[in-house]
Amino acid sequence: MKPLWVVDTGMIGYQEALEWQEQFQQKRIKDQVPDILMIVEHPPTITVGRSGSQRHILRSADFLKEQGISIYEISRGGDVTYHGPGQVVCYPILKLEDEEKDLHAYLHRLEEIMIQTLKSYDLVGGRKQAYSGAWVEDVKVGAVGVAVRQYVTMHGFALNVNPQLEHFDLIVPCGIQEFKVTSLVKLGRVVTFIEVKEELKRQCANVFNRELIEKEFSILKGK
Repeated sequence: MKPLWVVDTGMIGYQEALEWQEQFQQKRIKDQVPDILMIVEHPPTITVGRSGSQRHILRSADFLKEQGISIYEISRGGDVTYHGPGQVVCYPILKLEDEEKDLHAYLHRLEEIMIQTLKSYDLVGGRKQAYSGAWVEDVKVGAVGVAVRQYVTMHGFALNVNPQLEHFDLIVPCGIQEFKVTSLVKLGRVVTFIEVKEELKRQCANVFNRELIEKEFSILKGK
């Protein structure tokens, strides 16, 4: 079983997390590190993916700045999304080998991690035709968006535990106008952020058949 370093950064700015992803991805390409799972929480942030449109940001840049919300245009696939406190964001830095190189299957696995996590809280999660992410009936609880270089992944998925859902009203989330975004707490589950992080770790290990090895972010930063 391949090792998977788990690096929990805690709250971290989007730009810093992106730089760490890029560093880890480059090191993984060179086989200087094993696969890595970064688990983070971001301050309020809007990101625009490769197929995204600024038209899907519904308020002005000045208004968002006043609200303390940053905007980044980034390399992942997908449209516009929101990250913020109360949302667990996972960035797998994985070297895809052999049958894992099917990128559609990789996205499917990221969704499966969230769906199985929802199941552990007695929620029937699933997929919605034509849309990515994890859904409970007609509301979206988790989003996915990735980038791959030399078959090493970055970016990943985000599961809403108890974020400020009204911030999603500032955008057209993932370019989807007809369906709303929800969270575990909004769906009636009494959960803590830490509990959900631990469950996501377990599901990552199960879905990707990896052995979890916890690594202190502070130690890695010092290297």
